[in-house]
Amino acid sequence: MSQVDRRGFLLGGMAAAGLGASGGLLVSRLALAAGPDGPRGEARLVFVILRGALDGLAAVPPWGDPDYGRLRAGIAIAAPGAAEGALPLDGLFGLHPRLAFLHECYAAGELTVFHAVAGPYRQRSHFDGQDVLENGATAAHALQTGWLNRALAALPAPARQGRQQLGVALGRNLPLLMRGPAAVASWAPSRLTALDEDTLQRVQDLYAQDPLLAQRLADALATNAMAAAAGGDSGRGAGPAARYAEVVRATAGFLRREAGPRIAVFDSQGWDTHANEGAAQGQLGQRLGALDAGLRLLKDELGSAWRDTAVILATEFGRTAAVNGTRGTDHGTATVAFLLGGAVRGGRVVADWPGLSARALYQQRDLAPTLDLRSVLKGVLQEHLQVPGPDLDRSVFPGSEGAAPLRDLIRA
Repeated sequence: MSQVDRRGFLLGGMAAAGLGASGGLLVSRLALAAGPDGPRGEARLVFVILRGALDGLAAVPPWGDPDYGRLRAGIAIAAPGAAEGALPLDGLFGLHPRLAFLHECYAAGELTVFHAVAGPYRQRSHFDGQDVLENGATAAHALQTGWLNRALAALPAPARQGRQQLGVALGRNLPLLMRGPAAVASWAPSRLTALDEDTLQRVQDLYAQDPLLAQRLADALATNAMAAAAGGDSGRGAGPAARYAEVVRATAGFLRREAGPRIAVFDSQGWDTHANEGAAQGQLGQRLGALDAGLRLLKDELGSAWRDTAVILATEFGRTAAVNGTRGTDHGTATVAFLLGGAVRGGRVVADWPGLSARALYQQRDLAPTLDLRSVLKGVLQEHLQVPGPDLDRSVFPGSEGAAPLRDLIRA
């Protein structure tokens, strides 16, 4: 399917779902119905937090927008068919050339891309933005529990039977997203980075105010990132590819177990590209390539369970539309989110595209948000996990009544 207008997508999906917004007509995805390849298994969900504000205009470049090349001079991704050009999605959007596995998923109908998407947060602090992304409220620090944990607590009783923990968090710390009333497991990888990523992010934000310091730090980090992605250690622990491999194998191991958890969360660091971002090659390209390889490994490791799996990738906010003075991008607003997996009704881009003209930009600097990320998350939770509609508005995402769940995101 080519580019989809968000308003038409919402209305068409609601008409098809009938009374589905109340949860009454939805078929439980935790005891999935028979599909074309035979009976389905239990639904599985993986949520990947991309910490640091992923550049959505690089990950999914709007190469067909006439203002894209002008704003992104020096780091623009070329049009499909050109050397190191975007991987084609439709007449407006493509994928970054390092996202080959995601492109295969799109062609197989297993990837939906959401563009010009944002949560309710409109400032530019990584830490507050991540708090809102995880707490599910409309402001930072408004809640001390996470929306995904509250969603687990709201699952129908049959979904909770036979399992001590429905979810598992993989990482050094239990993220806010998974804190709350529902019991969850946790697992820590053996490979830990030598420098805490939050500390590094704070240093980058501080240096961003000084072009010379920012450039020198970015040069050093870009060299380290490329060495690590190529297999070296770079003095900061295992590279991103090795860290993804360990976490992904553990994720699949948990989700494959018959009585194991059905929801997993892990995060990915290093998306704060203030300087030397690069285009098809460079710092961001290395990160995207490692992420793409990790997702391919996840599919391989899940085996037949991939067919019942949905994976959500989301970040706290996007980046500026224009390139800054250090060949990077600063903190922005709208960005992209991805939904992939064998359970996904994909092969489409969902975007009410605002454009990149000067008057279309949010606060004259950012891609304007036109789709609420909570609409995506609510649609997946309701269709895939059978979280009741009233609970989505009341307890999972309080204050989100204006963000209607998207429909037809998951295969019947």
